[in-house]
Formats: sequence, C-alpha cells, structure tokens
Amino acid sequence: MDLSNFDLPTFIRGATQEVFDTMLSMELSEQELTDFGDTSRIVGSVSLAGTASGTVNIHVSDSFACQITANMLGMELDEIESDDEVHDVIGELSNMIGGDLKSRLCDAGFPCELSIPSITSGKDFSIESKGWAVNETVCFQFEDHIALIEAYIKNGG
Repeated sequence: MDLSNFDLPTFIRGATQEVFDTMLSMELSEQELTDFGDTSRIVGSVSLAGTASGTVNIHVSDSFACQITANMLGMELDEIESDDEVHDVIGELSNMIGGDLKSRLCDAGFPCELSIPSITSGKDFSIESKGWAVNETVCFQFEDHIALIEAYIKNGG
C-alpha cells in the first residue's frame, strides 16, 4: 500500500479544527506558515507505529497553552496552578489530534498504534524529522495566538 495517496493535509485540518471547536470552544482559521522565533513554546508530540509509522507535533506559545488549558478545564487563566496542568492538557490535545489521524490511517488500511504523548518546552529550538513518505505542516490562528501542527508518516515495519 502507498501512503502518497493519503490526504494528510485535509485530515490534519479537519482533526485540528474539530478538536479545538468541540473540546475548547475555539474556532481556528488557517493562516500562512510562520515560526515562533524566540517565543517560548510548548510542543506536544505523539508517535504512530504499525503498518504506518510517524509523528504528530502540536506547537503553541506558552500563553496559548495556558488559554487552551483554561478552556479545556473550564477555568480562568489565573486558576491554573502549575506547568504540569498545562503540559497534561497539551499532551492530551496532541493525543486527540494524533488519535484522529491514527483512526483515519487504520480506516485507510494502515493499522497502527499511538504512543503516549511527550512534551518539549522552551524557546529558540527546532524539531527536525527526516525520511518520511508524506509530511505536512499546517498553521492555524485563534485571536492573536498561533498553533502549528506537523505530521510525518511513512510505511512502517
């Protein structure tokens, strides 16, 4: 089977917009690709393994991560008590978007499993992923916040 016909951009857009709308009451609009420069950010990542393998990364600024956390937990921004809460929510967000992609891959004949989420945070760093059959990066905006979604997939083992 060939992943080159898998419509990764459409699946990323649909999954991301649905999760943000349904779980966070945030309506995203797609925008031109941008980078975070030296802004401190959090990246939630999940990996896929099976007939298809890959990774999904969700990049958001620290301030957007806090807003996402408050929305998901039904709290005010000043009620967030720790970075752990924020990291848990961003991990869950990457899990939901990655889980949707996993389901679509399985439905398309590429059975795979999803890892537990991992979190990277800091500023002025890059995450490189090479050797993938299909990759896509989509940038979204909510108010003055940016969410960058990256997905990389290839035939697994």
